[in-house]
Amino acid sequence: MVYLLRRLRVAMRVFRPLRCERLAATFVLCQMAICLTMAVPSSAQVVHYRHNSEMPPGAIGTWQLQRGGPLPGYFQPATISAPDGCAVSLATAGTFDDLQVHSRRAAFLIGQVYRLKVTQIPLHEGVEVFPTIEIIDRIYPPAGREFEFPIQIRITSDDLRQAMQGRLVTRVIYVEDPRSALPAAERPNQQYAFDVRKGDDPLQVADTLGRPVAILRLGARVPGPQGATARFLFGCPVWMVIPEGRPTKRAANAEDSRKVHQ
Repeated sequence: MVYLLRRLRVAMRVFRPLRCERLAATFVLCQMAICLTMAVPSSAQVVHYRHNSEMPPGAIGTWQLQRGGPLPGYFQPATISAPDGCAVSLATAGTFDDLQVHSRRAAFLIGQVYRLKVTQIPLHEGVEVFPTIEIIDRIYPPAGREFEFPIQIRITSDDLRQAMQGRLVTRVIYVEDPRSALPAAERPNQQYAFDVRKGDDPLQVADTLGRPVAILRLGARVPGPQGATARFLFGCPVWMVIPEGRPTKRAANAEDSRKVHQ
């Protein structure tokens, strides 16, 4: 500050009075701008999000993979649960595998999009809903216990009802921020959910509450007259079975998935 004022006095002696007034005014304005910038709190700064929930399936996961780190090639375990009585199957080899009642356990690649089929919906005999799952991040469990902490992805009766009515349902699953999580114990396999306000983006809301790890999308889209095409199934990316014992890769599924991509 002393140095700048000294330089300013020298300039006032050399230049004409009018020019000196301009320099002084510029100096004062610069100082005011610096003070205002330092006074703005960080919480008031505008955040421009690169991603939003309306992006096409797979776009967010692709951006995540470009960040590098321990994401490419990692199979993130997940448990997919549907209402009682419903059956769930996963896309594989250009079709859907055997139905399993209520839930499925599998590990999915980050950045890929997986098509599911939910059928045997109570009070809606013969109706099928085809959700998609996109894993956009992973969790970091203790080494050797990766399959003990799967991501919980729950499909509710209300989700299915809205999808059958032609609405698009976007559910963002996130890991809570430990610094702001509720200090209360949860029941096993319990997952809290809430609807965002109209105009809010669920992905951005989840980002303020924790770390988004998966996106579930449900709608009225069904296979066309040609059946479940490779485009409808997003190429049937490979996934890993999680049996009750030690998990092993499903060799048949890996082989079939390579054929789909050829």
